[in-house]
Amino acid sequence: MNASTIELSRSVLRHILMPMMLLAAAGPTPAQTKAAPAQKSAAPVQKAAAQSKVKIRAITAFVNLDRTQYQIQITDAVKMLKRARTIFESRGFPVETIRIATQPFPEYIEGLSKEQALQFFKNYDALATEQGFSASIGPAMMNATDSPAQADLLAEILKSTKGLNASLVVAGDDGVRWPAVGAAARVMKQLEDTEHSQGNFRFAAIAMVKPLTPFFPAAYHNGFGHQFAIALESADLVADAFKDAPDLATARRRLMDALSKEAFGVEAEAGRVDSDTGWAYMGIDLSPAPLKDVSIGAAIENLTTQPIGSSGTLTAAAMITAALRDIKVKQTGYSGLMLPILEDTRLAQRWSEGRISIDALLSYSAVCGTGLDTVPLPGDISVEQLSLIIGDMASLAVKWHKPLSARLFPVQGKGAGDMTELDSQFLVNATIQPLAKP
Repeated sequence: MNASTIELSRSVLRHILMPMMLLAAAGPTPAQTKAAPAQKSAAPVQKAAAQSKVKIRAITAFVNLDRTQYQIQITDAVKMLKRARTIFESRGFPVETIRIATQPFPEYIEGLSKEQALQFFKNYDALATEQGFSASIGPAMMNATDSPAQADLLAEILKSTKGLNASLVVAGDDGVRWPAVGAAARVMKQLEDTEHSQGNFRFAAIAMVKPLTPFFPAAYHNGFGHQFAIALESADLVADAFKDAPDLATARRRLMDALSKEAFGVEAEAGRVDSDTGWAYMGIDLSPAPLKDVSIGAAIENLTTQPIGSSGTLTAAAMITAALRDIKVKQTGYSGLMLPILEDTRLAQRWSEGRISIDALLSYSAVCGTGLDTVPLPGDISVEQLSLIIGDMASLAVKWHKPLSARLFPVQGKGAGDMTELDSQFLVNATIQPLAKP
């Protein structure tokens, strides 16, 4: 192309573009003005799309609590958590709760009498309510040599407070700790004697659960703190991915695509929180937590087209967990399938129908999950029977070297065939099933 041809082309472009530039500078034409309402109506669509992002169940801060200055530490942590919530919600990620977890509680009440310790935790519980966060005080019997008296104190702490969460370690790298198993059973039995027997919602026996899981009641840390992690509520995302999937491979691919997109988005904002606040981001627990009608049970049934508890459930559980583990974000906590009976409407229904049992939940836990979560039990269950159930969970965790827990709900005054009467925004009711005969 010669110079004259190039100049001619430039001239033509100027004659085409100049009127367009002048029109843009002059503002909208009458026709464009009439079209403005249609353009304006697109905004709610964009807003709805932003709101459809995965829900964050919890942003959990980890604090190395010092009882001599804990009010200052908590104020600092809450400031970070509220900043984090603002950042996530401004990007379209709804946040359900903000939480604070500490190191094992016996470490920061050392030297206090039982009465002083109970008063400290009553004050801490009141502070959590005042500042709008959920609190976990960490585990009792963190070490194999710890006294069972820690478990007895923990039961009294939880019975005398309304919102504190805690756990008890029943297995570690050294194997199942049978004295701790019995201690955990005694705590559960004591917490049965709370309003609607809901005290056990805030307590779990944990096995092989590492620090820095953001899910309660297992959350704790054992370092310097000043860290945070994210827990998701993504059972609905799993349900959408599995709906009408023609085969397992397609279902897995859809799940990984959808959850990867959301997880990478969450991780990007978590990095911003890290840089803005100086609190270290430790990862996401990708476990697709349900909440009532946001049901992981319904998601599994979308895949298997059978009631959960039928053949195919274990395969679905294994596939979901394998897909989660292959998502290349910084992970922490369980990052496996959760099947909490009393937190999921469909699971509660199938439990009430007798399609799911404790043994079935343990078999699914061999390839996934968190273990035995919010399982309703007859009120006349003995400490020895609870110990056997907890021991099975702990043995499975040690065998496969994986994090599992038991959150069991013996319901006072209720027997097999009775319906629970729970009263919580996080729980649904279910029919209590008989214990397996010896």
